[in-house]
Amino acid sequence: MKTTESPSVGSFVANDYRTATVFQKYGIDFCCKGGRSIEEVCENKKINTDELLSELSNVSNLESNQVVDFKSWPLDLLADYIEKQHHSYVEKSIPPLNQFLDKLCKVHGSNHPELFEIRDEFLASSQELTAHMKKEELVLFPYVRKMVQSRGNNDQFSSPAFGTVQNPIKMMMQEHEVEGDRFRKIAELSDHYNPPSDACTTYRVAFSLLKEFESDLHLHIHLENNILFPKSMEMEKELTA
Repeated sequence: MKTTESPSVGSFVANDYRTATVFQKYGIDFCCKGGRSIEEVCENKKINTDELLSELSNVSNLESNQVVDFKSWPLDLLADYIEKQHHSYVEKSIPPLNQFLDKLCKVHGSNHPELFEIRDEFLASSQELTAHMKKEELVLFPYVRKMVQSRGNNDQFSSPAFGTVQNPIKMMMQEHEVEGDRFRKIAELSDHYNPPSDACTTYRVAFSLLKEFESDLHLHIHLENNILFPKSMEMEKELTA
């Protein structure tokens, strides 16, 4: 059923991550651009709104014991999880992917010149993500933990040196959008991670790892943009009211 104001794409996924599969099916960005309404994305993608809402409802009504309700987690726990699960994954995945892509360029670059661009885009992404995660670990996440502790202990709360949590969050979201755009380009260059007919085993493994990296990045950004960041801003308002 159509509504005048439907929840945002990101809020659907925040409430039930299984709905991400529906948005992925239609090529709808639920992480970096999750603030858009259902009506807006349907209009842009020429999708029937009722059909999309019906599919989202069907997925959400499926019984599952494996749905993780990240939205209910304490913010310090969510920050810990993002750091230990997703930041660690990125750090571990970058070196082998860079090695695979370098090898592909040497062996297959003459027949598949797009590999050079894929390698360059991933190298840029790996460098930017490394710096991005470090800023979160040294600045934003400690502040989130401080807010949780202050609220739990009823401590007096003082504003941070960066003024308000909205400032680093704004920067992080802008950087998320850059990486989202970069991986859309990598997906296009790689035919959405489908290796060509002459691909060797290394070629296929590299594309599979790139696809896995993008999927993890989508969840990573979703947890921050659609859950951690808005809830952190809400908590700061409570503490400074």
